[in-house]
Amino acid sequence: MAKKPTGKNTSGRGQRDLTIKVKTARGRKLSSTRWLQRQLNDPYVQRAKAEGYRGRAAFKIMELDDKFRFLVPGARVVDLGCAPGGWCQVAVPRVNALGEKSGKKIGTILGIDLQEVEPIAGCELHQLDFMEDDADVKVKEWLGGKADVVMSDMAAASSGHKQTDHLRIMALCEAAAYFAFDVLEEGGTFVAKVLAGGAEGELQKLLKQKFAKVANVKPPSSRSDSSEKFVVATGFRG
Repeated sequence: MAKKPTGKNTSGRGQRDLTIKVKTARGRKLSSTRWLQRQLNDPYVQRAKAEGYRGRAAFKIMELDDKFRFLVPGARVVDLGCAPGGWCQVAVPRVNALGEKSGKKIGTILGIDLQEVEPIAGCELHQLDFMEDDADVKVKEWLGGKADVVMSDMAAASSGHKQTDHLRIMALCEAAAYFAFDVLEEGGTFVAKVLAGGAEGELQKLLKQKFAKVANVKPPSSRSDSSEKFVVATGFRG
């Protein structure tokens, strides 16, 4: 039986250093071998498997929430591009979506993705393009009101060209931000992955107009060789 994720950060507990070397098999590219070796030696990949999460990205939202505390009991959360579901898994116990914390408000989690996502207890999952004209209306109907948190770990498909990929991801993040403006409750929080590279200035300017505070964070679980970081905008002005 798969372990049930607790949503708690167990960093440092029971970890051990791994040094697994992978030989390049016939027909496999060297870059693929390097990726496989990195996966096998990544402590967050090992933790995800051991703790029942669907991917190492679960620890990114865990660490961000430990710092900013936006996934609170009773919160209504929208996870854009939620597949495979790691962020939703972390959110379930933290917002008390299953009502397991007696005396605490019960939260709601909506996972939205273009592809079908395997069910997650405590989450309502929908196959939807959030860029559709009436997507915000549908989401508010499903929630029964506005959201307290809109979060996104989305990334556009890689083209192999660094500058192009950067622009695509920033465009996706901006689209997520405009969606958040339509569905967020006053005082709400927007969390999204961005890439450092020069095109994020306009997004930062926009968010500072719409939110009381905007922070840029690279959580410990984000690989050091990655240009990704996360923007956490709190106190939506409405």
